Amino acid sequence: QLQPVESGGGLVQPGGSLRLSCTASAFTMYYAIGWFRQAPGKEREAISCISNDGGFQIYADPVKGRFTTSRDSAKTTVYLQMNSLEPEDPAIYYCARGTQKWCGDSWYRGDGYTFWGQGTQVTVSS
Repeated sequence: QLQPVESGGGLVQPGGSLRLSCTASAFTMYYAIGWFRQAPGKEREAISCISNDGGFQIYADPVKGRFTTSRDSAKTTVYLQMNSLEPEDPAIYYCARGTQKWCGDSWYRGDGYTFWGQGTQVTVSS
């Protein structure tokens, strides 16, 4: 399974939390994994990147301090823990496989990733 599969999206109230999962084969997880999101009418936005060993993470400014990405010990799943969700956070969230084991200086560029998942919808509403 080269293409990752996202899950865990849903409806949450403002200030609430969700944890997204990105699952794929060990081959896919050998590489860095990025999270992106796209809201209706907006461009795709980079959220975070985690290195293949989980030792390095980097985040976009809008989610710093609220979102955390991690890997499980088996390294077949990458998580995106989203806390303090805001009305600006609703979007379809995607994970994607990087082309390197690490998150490079251009980690936020979508063209640095292959094998995108189908996405999972996150809705924030009271």
